[in-house]
Amino acid sequence: MSTPDRPLRSSTGRVPLPADDPTLFELDLDGLAARWADAMARPPMTAEEMTGADARAQRMGMAGIRLMEQAGIAVAAVAHALAVAEERWDVGPILILCGAGNNGGDGFVAARHLAARGARVAVALVASGTRPGTPDAARNWDRLGRLGGVERVHAPVARDVATLGHGVERAAIVVDALLGTGVRGLLREPVRSAVDLVNRARAAGVPVLAVDCPTAVDLTSGELSDPVVRADVTVTFHRPKAGLLARRGAAVAGRVLVAPIGIPAGADRA
Repeated sequence: MSTPDRPLRSSTGRVPLPADDPTLFELDLDGLAARWADAMARPPMTAEEMTGADARAQRMGMAGIRLMEQAGIAVAAVAHALAVAEERWDVGPILILCGAGNNGGDGFVAARHLAARGARVAVALVASGTRPGTPDAARNWDRLGRLGGVERVHAPVARDVATLGHGVERAAIVVDALLGTGVRGLLREPVRSAVDLVNRARAAGVPVLAVDCPTAVDLTSGELSDPVVRADVTVTFHRPKAGLLARRGAAVAGRVLVAPIGIPAGADRA
């Protein structure tokens, strides 16, 4: 894998988005950080500001399903780089734990692209409902049902999460795509048990990648709920998040990468 010393730019001078970047999966973690250096250098934003920017981007014509595709490809590239760096790419399946919202949808997209690159992927919908709760996430969940190399699991209660965790120490890596905007207060089941599972995997030596933020970190303040995912790497999107720069948030986020996903600069303005 390679590490460029500067961002790759197109003929227009722009860094390509993940879906348009032909060498993305050739990069190691340092290479991805260099590729996305412009996004990392942007001013930090709160969870509420990110929600607003996402909504305005869609009103400006950027479809939510495309934003999810860009984010999921970025997650897959970081997952690949992390697994290779830890010499675990061929060790076992990649376990992706997904919530019912769009953070889980990013995980479903990542599962598809990792499988396309030869990984064995187990992806779990950790939610009481039988389907994801947003149209874009549901569409990407359905796409996984037609793919080889991907095992889909529904874990609606804590007992199902416990079953999913049998042999988790044999996973290549674990991806936390449970809750992307952070939470306040105690976690509820089955997400609470899923967070415990992620941390048990990490204690057994399995690297953990968090999507947008480690579950139970408030992206605005950095305050932690209990329990909280402790990640080795976090990939967030568009701009750095204030909560991941705060002392407590930074302590559980590990290395943070910021991936561009196509939100135009004008969407940042209220």
